[in-house]
Amino acid sequence: MRAVIRVETLKLTHSLVGAIATLAVIVGTPALLGGITAGVAGGNPDVIEKAGPAGTLGWNGLLAGATQITAVVSILGFGIVLAWMFGREFVEGTITGLFALPPGRAKIALAKLTVYTLWAIIVSFALTLGVLILGLAFSYGLPRAGDWAALGRLFILGVLSTGLAVPIAWFATLARSLLAAVGCTIALVVTAQVGALAGAGGWMPFAAPALWAMSNGTAVTAAQLGVTLAIPLVFAILSCAAWSRLQLDR
Repeated sequence: MRAVIRVETLKLTHSLVGAIATLAVIVGTPALLGGITAGVAGGNPDVIEKAGPAGTLGWNGLLAGATQITAVVSILGFGIVLAWMFGREFVEGTITGLFALPPGRAKIALAKLTVYTLWAIIVSFALTLGVLILGLAFSYGLPRAGDWAALGRLFILGVLSTGLAVPIAWFATLARSLLAAVGCTIALVVTAQVGALAGAGGWMPFAAPALWAMSNGTAVTAAQLGVTLAIPLVFAILSCAAWSRLQLDR
């Protein structure tokens, strides 16, 4: 199992997709936050109005904006990487070679999910650290207790988003298509946004983590977050089972 994980780690760390996704989340989010902050500081009424809670200078505005952006960017970025990790085997035809390897295909799928999870958690931590550094660079001062709690929720939001993207692995396996898996990633993001606007609230698993983080943990119950936590477990099992049943003639 260690050898398989090592191979999958090399695939991801040497891939252009992994590098771009990492930079998009870690660098792109703070850059976008910097642009919003510049617009607010410049008194741009359009930016202030569209930013909503993020349209204030200080830790509260910065963390509100970071949470809103992370809710979308994390699932999108993580989902695209997962779509590539699973979908590329079919697109590039390397899936046939995996049938000849000693480790079972279910173990290979599990290794992919393990490497993906570790990568996404590291990216989530780096993003949180980047937001902290950005706030210090803006001279907002040291975070207070409430700000540290919001930073913690931002990191947890990234971790939960890591799990919410796991269905992409299963869909990429069923569709045997990288583009279809990317399309499914976009659909997950849209579903989360529509669910939140429709008032589904915490019972919409793909929207619950964002609502939890943006409401300071008050708008979503533990039971509702439990539903969200069940998604990666269920779809990881489905993905491994689908890989164990793969056939070369399909």
